[in-house]
Amino acid sequence: MDNALYVGLSRQMVLRKEMDIIANNIANVDTTGFKVESMMQKTAPGAPAMTMGGPRPVKFVAPDGVARDFGQGALSRTDGEFDMAIQGQGFFQLQTPDGPRFTRDGRFTVDSAGRLVSQAGYPVLDESGGEITIDAEKGGVAIGGDGSMSQGTERVGKVGMFRFANAAVLEKAGDNLFRNGSNLQPEPAADAAKLRQGHLEGSNVKSVLEITRMVEVSRAYETTAKMIDSAADLSRRAVDRLGRAN
Repeated sequence: MDNALYVGLSRQMVLRKEMDIIANNIANVDTTGFKVESMMQKTAPGAPAMTMGGPRPVKFVAPDGVARDFGQGALSRTDGEFDMAIQGQGFFQLQTPDGPRFTRDGRFTVDSAGRLVSQAGYPVLDESGGEITIDAEKGGVAIGGDGSMSQGTERVGKVGMFRFANAAVLEKAGDNLFRNGSNLQPEPAADAAKLRQGHLEGSNVKSVLEITRMVEVSRAYETTAKMIDSAADLSRRAVDRLGRAN
């Protein structure tokens, strides 16, 4: 097969993956705390399909990971007692069966044991990595900007807010959660984050921008397909001419 066809196919494979990411962004435009993603690309040298002339090695198009924008999403007021949003840098930490996980999704509630938990039932951890327990008989819970929780005059805990020196170490773990994929330890985010009780952070996906990107990727895919067809047609005509010459 012609080198141009291989290069074109590698480009199309990356464009399909990019389209999947864009579609996922649009699907999560209303997901609490979702962070928009984009495909990163690189050139990957490889052995040419044809060794007669042309550059060596051939430079193919390849994916180079997914970039994630941890920028602030818009805050919306819900007045929910255990709805929380982080304004600034930082993440809530949850304890799951697979280990600690981090999220910006602050739709919390209290389970039958009085623990502050996520929608999936994972305990929300305090600043020391412990669970937070609330006694419903003591009345309503007030939560300060630093995460301090109190019932009346009694302090009952402090919601942990953590950040990483390099947020790139966070990997998607499903259910709007992230896992720490490195040995880098999270740090308290007290100086960079403020907790807002009765609010939720929306997705930072800009739907108009994502639709524009989708159109651009679709056009790039079509252009590449035309290039592949043209290269294949040139190869066919060259073979036909060689056959007639012989």
